[in-house]
Amino acid sequence: MNVESWNAHRRMVATHAGEIACVDAGEGPAALLVHGLVVNGHLWRPLAAELGGERRVVVPDLPGHGASRSRPEQDLSLPALAGLLVALCDELGLESVDVVGNDTGGAVCQVLAARHPERVRTLTLTNCDTEDNLPPPFFRAATERALRGAYAPQLRAMAADPARARAGRGLGCCLERPEELDAGILDALLSPIAAREDAARDVERLLVALCNEDLAAATPGLAALRVPTLLVWGTADPFFETSWARRLQRLIPDARLVELDGGRLYVPLERAAELAALLREHWAVSCSSATAEGVTKANHGFPMGTRLVP
Repeated sequence: MNVESWNAHRRMVATHAGEIACVDAGEGPAALLVHGLVVNGHLWRPLAAELGGERRVVVPDLPGHGASRSRPEQDLSLPALAGLLVALCDELGLESVDVVGNDTGGAVCQVLAARHPERVRTLTLTNCDTEDNLPPPFFRAATERALRGAYAPQLRAMAADPARARAGRGLGCCLERPEELDAGILDALLSPIAAREDAARDVERLLVALCNEDLAAATPGLAALRVPTLLVWGTADPFFETSWARRLQRLIPDARLVELDGGRLYVPLERAAELAALLREHWAVSCSSATAEGVTKANHGFPMGTRLVP
């Protein structure tokens, strides 16, 4: 799916929690794909292409990202963002969804699953924030700059310069092979920030609103979660090391962890084919409790470069 086709499927949805842009495409059981800070729904475009014809993919742009604006008074905390996604599902007539989150979107999905488990058919988390690692140490300087209002200008400068965006202090640190990132996807991810100063300020506001206490409050709900859960973790991520994935695996009952050797933060972007294969297996197993026990203890059918962690 190219940029034009992706944008053609995007629409604005008014909810009681605010207006949000989302791509709604395909048919079948719905999968809700949630991105993280700085980027937008285009992060999921390669995965959506892999799942074409198999799933209805619902891909929101979080407030202040992509085509979604945020109001100055809007609550951008993790619970509020989780509530906004539930409101979006209400407006789309979705009672339960297969939830997939990455980066900050993974933190939002943890809160959503803890507070509204009845709305989550399955949960999949790729490299993302976890309790006591929000924000990760690598990103705390950015949070401090955001508190002073100094992060937005740096973010806009990076978004306007493709070479800078691919560098180690841009999106490059989130990618295994930044030099191979398609220029069209890079532009789709960053052009909204480069085009509007208020977009960078919105990202800054959301960053400041992130609070480890909000994620910690989700711990009891996650510990009681009875939703099939898959963790897909790139092993070379400087933000979210695999130790955090193992912590989630211990917390969430029967969670299954698959490590992608060499993967970094943007697993959905660079390892879309592998992630799609793992999701298909996860969703299929979740539909058949009779076979779930045997499949979760094996590595049958997993793509090359993956490792199931018992």
